[in-house]
Amino acid sequence: VQLQASGGGLVQAGGSLRLSCATSGRTISNNALAWFRQAPGKEREFVAAISWPGTRTKFADPVKGRFTISRDNLKNTGYLQMDTLVPEDTAIYYCAVSLYNSPSSRLEDYGEWGQGTQVTVSS
Repeated sequence: VQLQASGGGLVQAGGSLRLSCATSGRTISNNALAWFRQAPGKEREFVAAISWPGTRTKFADPVKGRFTISRDNLKNTGYLQMDTLVPEDTAIYYCAVSLYNSPSSRLEDYGEWGQGTQVTVSS
């Protein structure tokens, strides 16, 4: 499956962005979707995940209450709504398709990755 992440950009602290992850090549039925991020000089870290078909979600502590993850199964697309952004959210955001249908924060549970989209939050 091919993943195309989009929606990143430059935003002031307190602002919002909505990332999209369009998938193609095959259906992602029975696969959880997730977002990870990687800041300069840091390891890739988990942000949020959503199960198939979308009834369960999982969030990293730093984004709980600020980010929302969703998916449109007819469009094979995932979304990450990011509100009340802070400079620490600055990173390249990657979407990924899980090998399983449950949301997971483990990098090794994800077998397919998009190219990433840059999110920059200014103070």
